[in-house]
Amino acid sequence: MLPLYQQIIDLTNTHKKQVLLFAQAALPESQFKAFRQLFLNEFGKSGFEKGLAKVLAEKQHKER
Repeated sequence: MLPLYQQIIDLTNTHKKQVLLFAQAALPESQFKAFRQLFLNEFGKSGFEKGLAKVLAEKQHKER
């Protein structure tokens, strides 16, 4: 599970960085800070990454 999980996280991190750069270019500093916090909460360890780990663990468990 870990190699697949890490590959997905690495790929999404690349795209998250791009989205944050776009937002930084388009938003005033105060709005960017708020957007960045919300975005990272949603797609970071407590959001997407947590959900991904759960799905992959359930899939691995079912395959056994």
